[in-house]
Amino acid sequence: MSSVDTNTGEPLEQGRSQRFSYWVAFLVFSTITLGSAVQEKNRYEGSDADAIKNQKWAVACSAVTFAFTTIMVVLQLHPITSLFVVGTRIEGILCILLLAFWAATVAIVSDASHGLAVNENGEVQNGNLYYFSWAGFVTSILLTVSYLRGVFGVDVAGEMQNRSARLTTWAGLLASSLIVLGACANIFDQDCSPQVESDSFCQRTKYGLSLGAVATTFSLAVVVLKIATTAAPFVVEGIFSFILTVMYGFGVAFITGAKGPGSAIGNLYYFTWIGFLCCFVLLANCYEEFRGIKSPNGEHSAGEASNGDIQVDAIDDTI
Repeated sequence: MSSVDTNTGEPLEQGRSQRFSYWVAFLVFSTITLGSAVQEKNRYEGSDADAIKNQKWAVACSAVTFAFTTIMVVLQLHPITSLFVVGTRIEGILCILLLAFWAATVAIVSDASHGLAVNENGEVQNGNLYYFSWAGFVTSILLTVSYLRGVFGVDVAGEMQNRSARLTTWAGLLASSLIVLGACANIFDQDCSPQVESDSFCQRTKYGLSLGAVATTFSLAVVVLKIATTAAPFVVEGIFSFILTVMYGFGVAFITGAKGPGSAIGNLYYFTWIGFLCCFVLLANCYEEFRGIKSPNGEHSAGEASNGDIQVDAIDDTI
């Protein structure tokens, strides 16, 4: 039986909000992440104080998330108790808080220097911890977006789409490029001493740094222009997307190749490919728009001559 929250106007199903499935999924992801983080913390044999501190943070964040999501799920099982949390400020604060927690958790868990989900070579050594921490982060984003849309009527995805064409793709490219830049910087600091900087591995890592820096600068510039003015010069978008597609094309070859820093399955591998796909989609979209500008209807209409004169068929008068 469905109803409507009288305060927010949000549709409810048996007293539960439309985010109930997200909360259940978040509970599952945080449980798996908590168990995996505890296992990796107990297995860690290093003595790095920073690594141990970050491991404790990952465990604490997962435990807090597990507690909060359990409470949210239990309260929504009954229509009366759900009134205390569904669509309230409490739920909104929890969504934003958990989003911040999991952004930090993903950064810690996927950092090779912390000895959790990936090893010192950037290879995923604990699939459950790596993938479910990312799944929890994505779920926290979906929860926050759903809350804003359901309670305040703020459609984040729709606003981005209506704000300007390709804004979502440029934002995705910006996020991917930042991760590529950060991952390459981390690898370069750990594995590329001045004595071995001329090595093929380090040269490819330098290319990854350059790629991440250029792609971040270009995509950030376009995103800022689109947000500030609802549009970016089409020529600029076309040139940037072409340059970045070529650079990311070399990037997936150099970075994810056998001797590259992103050859192991991890953040650098995934987001290098995601960045390349974003660039390809942007370039294809710009090309399609260019064709539409050049020939809005794709071809001349049947009733219009190529010189701009309108053809008139002869009409025989009949008596």
